[in-house]
Amino acid sequence: MAKQIFSTKQKHPLGKRRCAFCTSQIEEIDYKDVKTLKHFLNGFQKIKNRYYSGVCLQHQKQLARSVKRARHMALVPFTN
Repeated sequence: MAKQIFSTKQKHPLGKRRCAFCTSQIEEIDYKDVKTLKHFLNGFQKIKNRYYSGVCLQHQKQLARSVKRARHMALVPFTN
């Protein structure tokens, strides 16, 4: 198994971190897909920042809208 080389300024292996939704070619984020949405929430059920989640601006906006809809429909809790 090859070693992963990390840059001093980056926490991810060589190169830029890519948006998870862009790489899998997802155009619309579905609010009913709770498993995916929970990946982008922290321990206090707050939406992670783009810096930590690694998604692009367009998908971050869609993600926030989907999480808010899922909370309203009681699929995702507002808090713990």
